[in-house]
Amino acid sequence: MLIPSDVCIPTRILIEVRADDPEARDVIVELDNGIIYTAVFITLNYLKRQMELTYQLTQQIEDTIPVRFAALDTPHIVVEMLDRDTIEDTIDNLLAMDIFESYFTQVTDSPEEEAQGKSNGQRATQEVAAVVLTEVLVVEE
Repeated sequence: MLIPSDVCIPTRILIEVRADDPEARDVIVELDNGIIYTAVFITLNYLKRQMELTYQLTQQIEDTIPVRFAALDTPHIVVEMLDRDTIEDTIDNLLAMDIFESYFTQVTDSPEEEAQGKSNGQRATQEVAAVVLTEVLVVEE
């Protein structure tokens, strides 16, 4: 697949290895423009498990009707498998389709925004992102 020339290219993709949940991966992507994004990649089994947990919870709460549903609060991308190739190919496709930013959360401002003082103040700083990247996550690079 050819990627248009104006599309940013990932320079680094970090995939969190979750010992407690083999059906989900936190993914951090740094693009060649210096901006860092994040999203959660999940499988259908993850969704099914979340729906079952919600069902069990609604059975125990008074005045609720037991129903299976999943309410996901952060961007989640559903894939068949959580191997590196599938995740990287999905990221490439989202970039080529020009919908990457719709499904990933921007974590840092661009270097240009920071230099011009156009930071919106709502994103993590480069320093916080660097700490997360280097000290918090156990990742595959």
